[in-house]
Amino acid sequence: MSRAAWHTRIECGNDVGAGFLVSARQVVTCAHVVAASDTSAVSVSFPNHAALGQVSAAVSVHGGWRGGGTDPGDLAVLELEREVPLTPAVFAPPGAERDIPLPVLSAYGFPRGYDEGALAQYRAVPGPLIADEWVQVEAFSGHGQPLADGFSGAAMTLADGSVVGMVTAVAGGRDVRAGRMLPTEVMARYWSGLSELVPTPGHTRDQLRELYDLVRRAEREGVTCDHDRLYVDAVGAFGPSLPEGGFGSLASAAAYVQWEVSEAVPRFAARLRGLLDHPGCRSEPAPDVRPGHVTAWSPIVVEIDHSGVGPDQVTVEVSAYHDGQRRPVGTRRLPRSGVRAYVQEHIDEAVTQLAPGADELLAFVLPRGWLNEPVARWECGADDPTPLGCAYPLVVADRTRHRSGRLRHQLHKKWQKLEKGATASLHRIECGTPERPPTLRKRLWDDGTGLVGFASPPDAAREHFEVGLTVPVPVLLWPRAGCREAGHEGPCDGGAFLDELTASVAGVPPADLPHHVLSLRLTADADDEADRHWARDVQLLWDDPRCFPETAAPLHSPVA
Repeated sequence: MSRAAWHTRIECGNDVGAGFLVSARQVVTCAHVVAASDTSAVSVSFPNHAALGQVSAAVSVHGGWRGGGTDPGDLAVLELEREVPLTPAVFAPPGAERDIPLPVLSAYGFPRGYDEGALAQYRAVPGPLIADEWVQVEAFSGHGQPLADGFSGAAMTLADGSVVGMVTAVAGGRDVRAGRMLPTEVMARYWSGLSELVPTPGHTRDQLRELYDLVRRAEREGVTCDHDRLYVDAVGAFGPSLPEGGFGSLASAAAYVQWEVSEAVPRFAARLRGLLDHPGCRSEPAPDVRPGHVTAWSPIVVEIDHSGVGPDQVTVEVSAYHDGQRRPVGTRRLPRSGVRAYVQEHIDEAVTQLAPGADELLAFVLPRGWLNEPVARWECGADDPTPLGCAYPLVVADRTRHRSGRLRHQLHKKWQKLEKGATASLHRIECGTPERPPTLRKRLWDDGTGLVGFASPPDAAREHFEVGLTVPVPVLLWPRAGCREAGHEGPCDGGAFLDELTASVAGVPPADLPHHVLSLRLTADADDEADRHWARDVQLLWDDPRCFPETAAPLHSPVA
């Protein structure tokens, strides 16, 4: 035991207990040992390394224990005022204390009269946890040291010194030699930081370190997400249901998956890595989204291209993104008249490929001549007349631009600037604008424009629209049926559209425009004069290549 310098003696007011060092500045003990920490100082000493003296500490984590002997959560983490040059405790795999034959467990505590410490030897009682919280332990022999006051917070260790739990309750006396301990897997419920330190069956230490490195990265970068959704995604549709009340933090969700659904750890880590590595797939919360949460887009992509066989023949590909990977759903060469029905059928199939609870984004990647196609007005299906644009956040993208390495690279940089707070006011292209396209191109470059609004559809402002597509402007908006002639005088429908649009998108983060336009479409569709509502036929070209890490879905093996 002289080599196990990580054992600690803790004083707080009139209470004395034990604890154990788990990092250079963190000690674990019972919450009841430091119950008086609000009014009394907490000091920690190391009996097997007396030269360190007493080190002041503060409670940094509290398990929620409320003061009763049978209350759960009797755990506290102490933050030392300075680092100590000692090797922390190591942990045994969960359940090792109940392996057959039952091992002898040792506890190093500080009963009255033993300031230097004393050892007690116990064994775990086989069977279920008491109240899903404690392991009952009983004395290894009828003689020797019982678990008296002063052992609370002591690590229970195997013969090799590895920790299997912590003493929380004692019941010493001449005829009673029993107690309770929190096993490590229960301790981790109350402090997720312990999860990385305890071996988990089926996972290497490197795998657990990677998981918690991702959690720390998310915390460091200030990335918030829906912890409950991440859990549901990781365990799948047939996994254990979400715990009552959900999770209070990303770390607690990760720890729960590790301990309760360990086979889902790789999926949880992959989903979290996708959120961190593809920040364009996160948007700021819309007004009706809980503060502090972000949306993780899960795109469904409908890609249409001319087939090369004939002017009426096109190739349609439908796919879905899951964990940052594109999953093909179907591909078909069709006459133009058959595209809508094929898309309706396969969008439903693509939705089944998304993570449970994911926020879908329906993206139509279209040839340039199709960009004004009324895809947002297409019905969801033969038996469901709901417009697709009222059922999903729906955007369009230009196929040529979508596959341009130059523009994808430049758009990456533009989105990064927008997320850092760069202005994103709407640049208006008025009906019949006299501005020359080269001048417009220079102005869009110089201004670093993020949003461009047109008063006319693409075929009525072709040259100016081409400029918008070849300059890395992330967002283009226009009315599908706006002004089609430039020779009129006075106010026009296109100008009125831009006035409404400018006011509507002011202050809306560009990353959340798909949600915002969905809301506009729903409002327009519900209006008493829906056909005359300014937003009924708004078309949104929203182009964030970070949401689409692959440019093409390999639907067929090139070797086959």
